[in-house]
Parts: sequence; structure tokens; C-alpha cells
Amino acid sequence: MTATGLRQTSMSSASSDLTLVESLAHMSVGEAPVEGTQAQPQTADVRDDILKAPTNMWENHKDFCPITVPHTNDPGWFELDEDVIKALPEPGSKVISSTQYGQSFWGPTAKIVVRVPDGEHVAYFLKVFVLEAFGNTMSTGEFESLRVIYEASPGYCPKPFAHGRYARQEPETYFLLMEFREFGKVPAEPKALGKSLAEMHKTSQSPTGRFGFHIPTCYSRIVQDVDHWDESWCAVFKRHLARFVEHGNNVLKWPEWDVVAACTLEKVVPRLLLPLQEEGRAIKPCLCHGDCWDGNTAMDMRTGKAMIFDVCTFYAHNEYDIGNWRAPRHRLSNKAYIKAYKQSYRMSEPVEDWDDRNRLYSLPYNIASACYVPGSDQRPVIYIDMEVLCKKFCPEFLEEKMQELRERQKAAGIAPPQPVEVAGTSGVVADDDEEEEEEEEEEEEELD
Repeated sequence: MTATGLRQTSMSSASSDLTLVESLAHMSVGEAPVEGTQAQPQTADVRDDILKAPTNMWENHKDFCPITVPHTNDPGWFELDEDVIKALPEPGSKVISSTQYGQSFWGPTAKIVVRVPDGEHVAYFLKVFVLEAFGNTMSTGEFESLRVIYEASPGYCPKPFAHGRYARQEPETYFLLMEFREFGKVPAEPKALGKSLAEMHKTSQSPTGRFGFHIPTCYSRIVQDVDHWDESWCAVFKRHLARFVEHGNNVLKWPEWDVVAACTLEKVVPRLLLPLQEEGRAIKPCLCHGDCWDGNTAMDMRTGKAMIFDVCTFYAHNEYDIGNWRAPRHRLSNKAYIKAYKQSYRMSEPVEDWDDRNRLYSLPYNIASACYVPGSDQRPVIYIDMEVLCKKFCPEFLEEKMQELRERQKAAGIAPPQPVEVAGTSGVVADDDEEEEEEEEEEEEELD
């Protein structure tokens, strides 16, 4: 129910932090220099900090479990840090209530209701990051991601107001303050999400006209290597995927996986992405969500429109956002979502490569799942997906590298591995014949 006088009410913009373990692992985070400055190359210190992060965050799960929120004698009260109060956007606001709202693996979350000088009540949502210096990476990156999306598509995501560090020194804590939004259906409905996401992709404009972003952003615990500008989407994506592969190599420790991943980066990425910008073809750098899955979209209760949140943004090929819809574990894998999106944004040329590009774009999301989601079954799926692409586009090169690995293993007395027999991700429809359209319409009716 709507509380009297509130401008924003009920559920928050971060309910994906509040439910499934997978959603907690998929929360978008980021890293940035001082707001308004140009992106700088990562320093060795930053990179060392990234690589020293737990290879499997769940091995030390006590450090990431939902945190007990400090409170006063009122068990429902969430104690606000003085710098959070200072960050409230309207001077003279008086805090009426501050209550814990949901759970997060990064820190506590809260709903704040204030009375502004004109007597009206306003609600905000607070995300807190208790991860030492890495919390600054997360809060800053998410703030910048929300800021650019809100500027490009007002109302499509929660409006961010402030981010910063707690005044208290221990433990080192950071926060993000944003608009409080009320959810309806999660995920958003197919037609609403497909159309609105395509609209953001179409209307957004890269400030440099190139691919990349002005700061690094993050996908869960992985700092995305996107804080550079390049006219070549192939170059940007190759660096982006390489960062995820690096995490996969460190966590999965699977020599055959290392080989097929290296072949994918060296041969498959240029084969599939260079043609997008060759022979007179061009693609637009589009502002992308970066983690568009079930738990990061919803229908806004007030407007009745689709909305997005928990973003890890950069300017990319628009089809990159759809890569996360391939995984059967997501409701967005339903063909109704793909169809709705394609009705608003046509497939890039060469169209015949669409499904292979979609498989390629699914890899970063699935690698993160394999590395950081407890009980994830994505390890063999990723291997098969990369193997499928390599056998299609560079079979001789793959066989050569695998033979080199087998020779090294034989010399070391290591038995050859058993074949991987799990299927990769299924193909995503790329053309609309009548039979497929009828099937998709039935699926869409079930979703709606």
C-alpha cells in the first residue's frame, strides 16, 4: 500500500539484491576515478587488488553473507551514517524513518523516508558496501552507470543521487543513494522490455563516438576491462572477454578450458566481430545494461513501464545485452523476449552470424556464473560453447593447440581427460517463419 504523502513507495530498485543467490552474485558493481575525469589506465595496485580478490568468493562466504545492520533500541531502525545524511539531495531534509530493506551479499540495504522543507515526504533507497576499498569500486561504478542511463533514458532506471564513503572509519564502508521505486512483475514483460531496451540502445550516444566507457565497471567481483575508447568493437570486446577468461583460468584450473578459451580470443572473436565493421557495414556504440537478466528488470508499479537496475554499463554492440538471454536458467531466454527486441532493433549484418555472435556474447556472463555462483553448472556449458565456435571457425588451429597440450600432458605423465558430454547453450531463433512465430506468441501469452 502507498504511504500517505510519499513520492516513491514500497519495493526498491534493488530487489535483485534481495532474493536468489544467483541474483546476489550478479549485482552490478564498478570502479572509477574522480567523477568527471577522463579514464586512466589501471595502475598495478588496482590490478593487484583485483587479482588478489578471492578466486571463489564463496570459499570465504562469511565475508559476503547478509550483514547484521546496526540499529538503536528500535529493532526496526537502520542507523544512518552522518555522511549519508549529508548526501541527501534536498538541504534541510529531516529523516522520518530508516529501516533495513532486504538483503545483499555486499552489505546492508535500507529504505529512508525524509520530510523535505515543504513538508512533503520523499523515499530513497540506500545500498551499503562493506568490502573495504573494493566497496568504492562497486558504489562508484554503479552510480556512474545509473547516471548515464538516467540521462539517456529518464525514468528507465532509478535516479542516482549520491555515492561516497561512510564517515566512520572501521570497517571501511561505502554507500550509494538512489531513488526508491516500486516493482510490479519481475522480470519485465517481453514486449515492454524488448521495446524499451531497444529504445535505449537506439537513442543513447557515446560521448566519443567510440566503444568503451569513461571508467571501469564491474560484473559481480569481476572488474570489466572497458575503461578505454576504441572505434573497433572487436578490440573492445576482446579485452573485455579476456578479463573474464583470466578469472576463469584462475578459478576453474582446467588446461583444456584454457586452450579453447585462448583459441576463442585469438580466432573466433575477430572472425565474428570484425565483419560487423567491414565492407561498408557499421554498428553504433550503444549504451548497454551490461547485466540484463531476470532479476535486473521489472515493471514499474507507478508508470506501468519496464525498468532496469543493477547495471554495469558501457558502450557496446547492442546485441551484447542479449547475450545474457541465451542461458536456459533465465526466463529471458524465452523466445518471446528475443522476438520483442528484434521487432524494435533489427539484427546486424552479417545476419547469418547472429546466433554465433549471441553464443560468443553469452560467454562473459556464463564465465562469471561458473566462477562465483555456488553450485553453478556452467563450467562444461562454457567449454562446449567455445568448442562449438572454435570447431566451426578455426578447427585446424584448435586441433593444433590441443595436440600441443596432449603432448605436454603425456610428457608430464598426465592422463588425457575424458570428453565433455554436456550440451552447450541452445541456439536462439534468428529468423521468423510462421511456425516459429505461432510458437513464440503462445509462449508470450504464457508469460503475460
